[in-house]
Amino acid sequence: MKVLALNSSARVGDVSKTEIMLDHLVQGMREAGAEVEVINLHKKKIRYCSGCFTCWTKTPGICIHQDDMTKEIYPKYLECDLSVLATPLYHFTVNALMKTFIERTLPIAQPFLVKRNGVTSHPLRHQFPLTVVLSVAGFPEESVFDQLRSYIHFLFQGRLVAEIYRTSAEMLGQKTTDKGISDILKATVQGGRELVESKKISPETLDRIKKPFTHFEKFTSLGNLAWQTCIDEGVTMGEFQKRGMIPRPNSIETFLAVMQVGFNPEKAGDAKMTMQYNFSGQVEGRCYFSFENGKFTAGAGQIANPDLTVETPFEVWMDILTRKADGAQMLMEGKYTVSGQTDLLLNMNQFFGE
Repeated sequence: MKVLALNSSARVGDVSKTEIMLDHLVQGMREAGAEVEVINLHKKKIRYCSGCFTCWTKTPGICIHQDDMTKEIYPKYLECDLSVLATPLYHFTVNALMKTFIERTLPIAQPFLVKRNGVTSHPLRHQFPLTVVLSVAGFPEESVFDQLRSYIHFLFQGRLVAEIYRTSAEMLGQKTTDKGISDILKATVQGGRELVESKKISPETLDRIKKPFTHFEKFTSLGNLAWQTCIDEGVTMGEFQKRGMIPRPNSIETFLAVMQVGFNPEKAGDAKMTMQYNFSGQVEGRCYFSFENGKFTAGAGQIANPDLTVETPFEVWMDILTRKADGAQMLMEGKYTVSGQTDLLLNMNQFFGE
């Protein structure tokens, strides 16, 4: 089977959730023996359709624009057995680059008007290849894909063999040991195999690919913190991620959430630790976290017999956490105090981060 996978995302790598999903789908297709070519549309020169209809009359089936679409992509599109259209969800449908590609397939149609089943359309010069549509969105509700689904069904009708819609997609790029993410990606690989073997994805595999995240609300809270940090620091989200910046907590609850996400069970190994925080200043209150054998727990209030206790203004510790202040320097200046096994404070990097 010859497969042409078209990726219209302008983002690359882990930043692009479209690319993450497509890479795993393609992996499965290749494992099943398919010949797969992936084209990143943002790297190609594709002009907009000018509506001249030259492709219908003067040069039937050939576009007037002699660009990468005419010379390379469109011929490959006609020759493939299966096409994968991978697009991020922009304003609840395909993004502009994918729409441009779709519009430039106009030479596939002839100008004549015919009626089929009471609906007027143009007869096709060539048949559309079998089509898979893959899209990702940040929102958790699958209803965000309703407009895209309606458009795709109208456009490809009987040639559409699979739709892969992944909600809460930003979570796919998280550095985490979450087994849910791992299973989603494994299922996407399996979906690729099934498409090559049977030209469809089984309902069971599709359910695994689309399985909702159970802890999305916590991710939403941290995501909002990250966006607010970007606004406060005047950086883009891409710059935030590239610099390895940390969302600045604004409450005890979000502080504990950041610590839990940052905890690295592989680095911590079989280490055991309990840490108490007593906050004053902008946010007042007590909280703690502990970990043992790679399991992290946290809560508000006081825990009995902590290994280390930190007494600090909330804003001071948040400056340290987000690397705006040096923890050792702040301690020497008396900005906060510690008691208990103080050497643990120096070894915190052993348990958190990549």
